[in-house]
Parts: sequence; structure tokens; C-alpha cells
Amino acid sequence: MSNLAVQIKDLNKNYGSTQALNGLDLEIPEGSFFGLLGPNGAGKTTTINILTGLVNKSGGYAKIFGHDTVSDYRNARKLIGLAPQELSFDFFFNIRDMLALQGGYYGMSFKTGRERADELLNQFGLSEKSENNARQLSGGMKRRLQIAKSLMHDPPMIILDEPTAGVDIELRHMLWKFLKDQNKNGKTILLTTHYIEEAENLCDTVAIIDHGKIIEQGSPRTLIKKSGSSKLEIKVKNWKDNIINDNRDFSFINETLHIPAEKPEKEMIWWIEKLKENNISIEDIHISKSSLEDVFLKLTGRSLND
Repeated sequence: MSNLAVQIKDLNKNYGSTQALNGLDLEIPEGSFFGLLGPNGAGKTTTINILTGLVNKSGGYAKIFGHDTVSDYRNARKLIGLAPQELSFDFFFNIRDMLALQGGYYGMSFKTGRERADELLNQFGLSEKSENNARQLSGGMKRRLQIAKSLMHDPPMIILDEPTAGVDIELRHMLWKFLKDQNKNGKTILLTTHYIEEAENLCDTVAIIDHGKIIEQGSPRTLIKKSGSSKLEIKVKNWKDNIINDNRDFSFINETLHIPAEKPEKEMIWWIEKLKENNISIEDIHISKSSLEDVFLKLTGRSLND
């Protein structure tokens, strides 16, 4: 297998006159927990659908662990487990048999499939519902079942499109822990989400997609450092002009110093000493740190839900 779980080059997709993907380039290392963030219509789901064979590309290529998703589609698709945004179940079977039949698509016998289904149902706290069909499950249980379904054939890569949409906080944190454990055990995970904190908590690398292209990529910390704007705010009394003479970047508005700072805690020490030297009283200090959401808004001009 390639050291890259996903390799996408110059990927294009047109829906009539609408260009959903516009020369998309993306590489996802094997074993990574990778987040794909973008506003609605940015191209996230189209990218996933091309990787999994649900949509035909208009140009470029995509590979899964070195297997082309078109010319070597059988091997490529065996290596992916997809949990799509829209829930997808066969309601004619109880959930245990439904999972076993899912395993059959990957060459699993029905007996082996049932055994694997029992493992996953137990892991996701659904064993007591094994004889129910999916219609009889709560929304949170359906989300868990959707992820269990993607894991039936134990693929090395899991693709999750909005896996925690509409679930309560307790279940969201349970799924976070499960996905972290899966990643620690070697699975590559590609995640799309509308929850910025989800990407910050889970992903070692994030790519921001907009208008069908990757516009920035890196670890959450690197992106914040590169494109963020942390700052220090100090409210003072008795301010004196011209006391700062060493090219420090700051502004003074409404009795408050506004100081952009990559490391505001370190910058704060210098300013406290300088203000004390000049007998300037400090009334309040506030540190405002950039988040991944700030970076996203700066780069796209839109929120994730736009």
C-alpha cells in the first residue's frame, strides 16, 4: 500500500454549468485524522462521493492507498468505510441481519457477518436492539448504527460526512472518543463537520475547501498561528503618549491598548513592566486568542453553515 491513504490531483466535477470541484489537489497520509472543512456547497460531499464511486469525476484523478478509484475501483472501495450524512438503511431486516448483509458485499459469509455485527452492536451499545429494524431506533442510535455499518468489513480508512449532526452532546463526546481510539489503532479517518470544535478536538490536519479548491491546509495549531490574530487588550488610566519607542504594534482606543500578539501571555509581561515604569495604572487585562473558526471566517468570508 501507498503511504498516502488519499491522493487527489487536479480533480474536477461539473454539474451542467456549475463547477463543484475546480482542480482540487489533496493528499491524506495513512494513519492521519484529517478534517475537510468548508461552507455549504464548497465541494466536500462531492469529493467524498468521487472517492467512494458515488459520483463520476469530470477530470483529474483520485487514488485510495495507491488504487485508482476508476480503473481499480474494486480494490479502492474495499479499503473505505463510508458513513454518509444522509442515513441509509434497509428497513426490511433487523439491524443485526442488515449489518451481516452489508458484510456480504465485501465477501463475508452470513455467519461471519453476524458475528462481526454482534461485535459492533456491542461496541456501540446497540446489542439490546439487535432484533429491531432501524425505524425503531432513536436518532442517536441511528447515527451509531450508520458508523457501525461503515466498519463492517474493517476497512483501513473511514470517511465520515457530518457524523454527529443532530446528536446530543453526550453522544457526540462518546463518538469522539470512539473515533480517537480507532485512529490510535491505525485507521485513517477523513471527517467533514459543521462543528469547528469537533475538528479542533479530533483532527491532526485540516484542509479548508472553498469554491471547489483547497485554500489552506495544516494542523489546527499551525493554521491558527499562520492566519489567526490573537491579541492583548489592556485597559489603563493616565495614558501618556510617546512612551513606547521601540516599534511595538498597538493602537489606543477608548482607554484601552489593543496589541496584536502571537504569544499574548509573553507580550503581557513586557507591557506590564513598561506601564509600571511610566506610572500608568492598569484597570483590566484581557487576552483574546484566535480559534480555528476565526481562521475559517478570515479565509472564506463565510461561516461553516453558510
